[in-house]
Amino acid sequence: MKLLENKVAIITGAARGIGEAITLKLAEQGAAIAFTYVSDSSAEKAAALEAKLLALGVKAKAYKSNAGDFAQSEIFVADVLKEFGNIDVCVNNAGISKDNLLLRMTEQQWDDVMDINLKSVFNITKHVIKPMMKAKTGSIINMSSIIGIRGNAGQSSYAASKAGIIGFTKSIAAELGSRNIRCNAIAPGFVETDMTHYLQDGAGAADFLKKIPLGRFGKAEEIANTTLFLASDLSSYITGQVISACGGLNI
Repeated sequence: MKLLENKVAIITGAARGIGEAITLKLAEQGAAIAFTYVSDSSAEKAAALEAKLLALGVKAKAYKSNAGDFAQSEIFVADVLKEFGNIDVCVNNAGISKDNLLLRMTEQQWDDVMDINLKSVFNITKHVIKPMMKAKTGSIINMSSIIGIRGNAGQSSYAASKAGIIGFTKSIAAELGSRNIRCNAIAPGFVETDMTHYLQDGAGAADFLKKIPLGRFGKAEEIANTTLFLASDLSSYITGQVISACGGLNI
């Protein structure tokens, strides 16, 4: 039997990168999948991902929805419950970065990052906990970042949003543990995605890699494997934790 047989998982921001890898990994282990994308430019990728999921033999549906918007999140969760019947796994993955030195950062840049990275976690979690509490089961997985633990110059908004996710995760784990609902966070290091291409291809890439004990960037599938562990009963006694999937960067 597959690890997520007869389970329903929702993943935000799943049209590409880590989100796409997570979506495919959970589907391979039997989960029905509902995932979000936010922009018209991602519609084609979302449709292609939905087709891949259906080809794996699971129920799947893409939803255009902004997780950073409270009302849209409420509608999304309600639509998933209507279509799929329940929600067993929630992966809050939606995220952006608008890096800038604080001296140059605009209020709008700060607000955009907070809305998509942090407020989205509140929005989606707020709406999924009611059906999870009713079912007395659930796994909520929030995508933080090693930057939320270490901080980084030029990334104050990103670091603050990802650090906020960690505090939120621990608090929700304490609130919902008695209902058999687990809440954990993953703090990826530098992973090979569109968001990190400037680090992979830059002149200082070799020097940067020296800071990572494993000597390489992570792969999206490796973050997906960690997500699968937390989504499944393999982690049934784990809640309120932050797993740093960073190649040792946080040692």
